[in-house]
Amino acid sequence: MLFEGKSIQVQPVENGIYEVVFDRKDDAVNKLDRATTAELHEAVAVVQAIDDLQGVIFTSAKESFIVGADITEFMGFFTQEDDVLIAGLMETHGLLNQIEDLKAPTVTAINGLCLGGGFEVALATDYRVLGDQAKVGLPEVKLGIFPGWGGTIRLPRLIGVDNANEWICAGVEKRADAALKDGAVDAVVTTAQVREAALDLLKGCISGKFDYQARRDEKKSPIKLNQVEQMMAFESAKGVIGGKAGPHYPAPMAALKTVQKHANLPREKANEVEAKNFVKVAKTDVCASLVGLFLKDQYVKKVSKSFEKQAEPVAKAAVLGAGIMGGGVAYQSAVKGTPILMKDINEGALQLGLDEATKLLNKRVSRGRMDAMKMAGVLNKITPTLNYGDFGNVDLVVEAVVEHPKVKKAVLAEVEEQLQEGAILTSNTSTISITELATALKKPENFCGMHFFNPVHQMPLVEVIRGEKSSEAAVARTVAYAKAMGKTPIVVNDCPGFLVNRILFPYFGGFTALMEDGADFRQIDKVMEGYGWPMGPAYLLDVVGIDTAHHADAVMAVGYPDRMSHEGENVIDRMFKLERFGQKNNKGFYQYELDRKGKPKKIVDEDVPALLEGIAKESREFSDEEIVERMMIPLCIETVRCLEDGIVDSPAEADMGLIYGIGFPPFRGGVFHYLDQLGLDNFCALAAKYESLGPLYQPTEKMKKMAAAGETYLPATAQA
Repeated sequence: MLFEGKSIQVQPVENGIYEVVFDRKDDAVNKLDRATTAELHEAVAVVQAIDDLQGVIFTSAKESFIVGADITEFMGFFTQEDDVLIAGLMETHGLLNQIEDLKAPTVTAINGLCLGGGFEVALATDYRVLGDQAKVGLPEVKLGIFPGWGGTIRLPRLIGVDNANEWICAGVEKRADAALKDGAVDAVVTTAQVREAALDLLKGCISGKFDYQARRDEKKSPIKLNQVEQMMAFESAKGVIGGKAGPHYPAPMAALKTVQKHANLPREKANEVEAKNFVKVAKTDVCASLVGLFLKDQYVKKVSKSFEKQAEPVAKAAVLGAGIMGGGVAYQSAVKGTPILMKDINEGALQLGLDEATKLLNKRVSRGRMDAMKMAGVLNKITPTLNYGDFGNVDLVVEAVVEHPKVKKAVLAEVEEQLQEGAILTSNTSTISITELATALKKPENFCGMHFFNPVHQMPLVEVIRGEKSSEAAVARTVAYAKAMGKTPIVVNDCPGFLVNRILFPYFGGFTALMEDGADFRQIDKVMEGYGWPMGPAYLLDVVGIDTAHHADAVMAVGYPDRMSHEGENVIDRMFKLERFGQKNNKGFYQYELDRKGKPKKIVDEDVPALLEGIAKESREFSDEEIVERMMIPLCIETVRCLEDGIVDSPAEADMGLIYGIGFPPFRGGVFHYLDQLGLDNFCALAAKYESLGPLYQPTEKMKKMAAAGETYLPATAQA
C-alpha cells in the first residue's frame, strides 16, 4: 500500500500498474467532500512520484463509484467571496488536470452510480469502462448550478457539442447503453467484469494498441467545429434548452453559454471560463433554493428511514374501491413489486380499475421501459375480487371508497373483521378526520390515514396521517409501504385537511376573494403560472374537480370557521351549482377536449365570465404584484400555523410536502425558505397591507415575535 487515507488508497497491481481505490470509511457511498478531495491531491502526488509507472486504474470498493460532491458543504463554499470561490475551483481543475496529464495511461472502472464530480474525475482519465447496471451523468443543473470541475470542457470535446448539451443542460442520468452509444464511456461489461476489463484496456494502452495520447489531446484542445458549425450547434440549442428550462431556472442556459464561450480555447483557458461562469450561478437565489430542497429531501428520507426500521414489511396489500384511484394504487403497488388485492362491489368498477392499471402499463411498454412479459407479470400481481375471501392474508389495506364519513366508516368496520392480527387499515381520505373514522373500529390503534394525490402514479407525496389512537407501529408500517411503492411519505397529525389541503384552501380563499373583488380568473392564472406554479388556481380547481373542491371547502369552513368560512355564494359554489366540475365533465373555468395523446387540453370558454356575474362586487384592475401577494400570504401563514399547531414536525417536511403535493415552485425553495429569504419582518409588513381582508392575512403572534427578534425558521445550511 503506497497511500492509505480515510477515503482513498493507492496500491500496486502488477508490472508498473497501480490502482487508486475510492473507499470512504464509515459510509455506504463515496462522495467528494473537501477531505476526500484533499486526499486525492495526496494520492495523485504519490502516483506522480512512482518511477516505474506504466498505467493507473481508478476503482471503487463501494457498490457505487462516486455519487458526486458532498452537497452539505455547498452553501459554506458558495457563500465565499467570488475570487476565493474561483481560486478553489481552479485548484480542483489543477488536480484533475494532473490526473489527465499523468505520464502513463489511465482508465476508470465504473462499477456503479457515477455522477457529478465523480463523473468529472472519470472524464479526466483516458478511458472509462462501465458496468451494465451503472449510470453516469452530470445532474448539477438540478441544483441550480452546472459542472464546475471540467465537465463542461471535457464532455463536449469527447462526445460532441449536441450530445453534451443534452447531457449537461438536462442533467440526465444515462444508462450504460446510452452512455456507450454517445461515446462517454468506451466499454460496457457486467459489473463483475468491470475491473478486469478496465485492466485489459489499460494493458492495451501500455502495449500501444490504443492511442491514449490522442484521446488526451482531443479533450485538451478546442472543439473541432468551424465557426458556422458552432453557430448552428449553439444557437439551435438555445431555443430548445431555454424553452425547457423556462425563465426561473438559469443554470441550463448558463451552462450552454459557458460551453460556447470556451469552445475555441485550450484546456487551461477553458478552466478559467468555466470557473468564473460557475460562480455566477452558484450565487443565485435559485441555486440556494434548490440546494436547500435537496438537503430537506434528504432529511425527509432520513425521517422515513427511521420509521422503516421499526416496521414489518408489507408482503401483500389490498385496496378497497377500484375505479381510477383504486386502479392507480393497485398499479403503483404492483409495479413496485408488492402484490395487491383490488376489491369493489361491482364488476364494472373492477374493470375500470384494471383498465387504469393496464393503460399505465401500456404507456411503459410503448416508451420501452418495460416489455410485454414484465407487463403481464405486473398485472398478475393485481387480483380483482368482489369478496373478502383472501383478506385474511393481507398486511395492509388502503380504503379508497367515496369521500363520505358514513360510507367510509361502514366499509372500514366491515373490512376490519376480515383482517389477520396486526394487519394495518388505512384510509385514503383527503379531508375526513382519521380520529373520527377510527370511532367505527374495534382496534383504532391499527388504523391511520394514507392520503394519495391524483394521479397516483405521477404524484410523489403520500401523507401518512396519525389519528389520536394510531399506534407508532401502524404509522411505521404505512410509511414503509409508501416507500416500497416508490413514494415520499410525510407523517402528519390529524386535523381538517391534514397538511396539504389545509394549506391549499387558504390559497383558494385568496383566489375566491380576488374574484369577489373583481379580478379576472384568467389573469390570476396567468400571473400565478408566471410566478412559478405549474397551473393557476382556476385551472387547478378544474383539475382537482369543482365538486371535490366544493366538498373540501365546506369541511374547511367547519374546521376553521374564523378564516375559512364565507358568507354568501363564492365562485366555487357558483361553478358547483352550474355543474361545471372541471376536467371530470370537460367544463369548468375552462373547457376541455382530448389532445392527440388523449390528455385533456385546456380551452378558453368565452361564456364563463357571464356565468360568474354577480360574484364580484365590482370590476377593477389588479396589478400582478397585488395578485401574487393576495394569493401567497394566506398560504404562507397557514403553513406556519401547521408547524405551530404540531400538524407537521419540521419546516423541512412542510416545505417538501408543498413541493411534492401541490407543486409549490421549487426554485423558490418552499414556504419557510421563502419566508427566511424575504425576512419575517418584511413579510409581516407586507401582510399588514391586507389585514383588513380578515384572519387569513393576519400573521400569528409567534410570527410577529420571531419577526421582531430577527429569527428564521431554517438553519443556514437548510436555507441554502
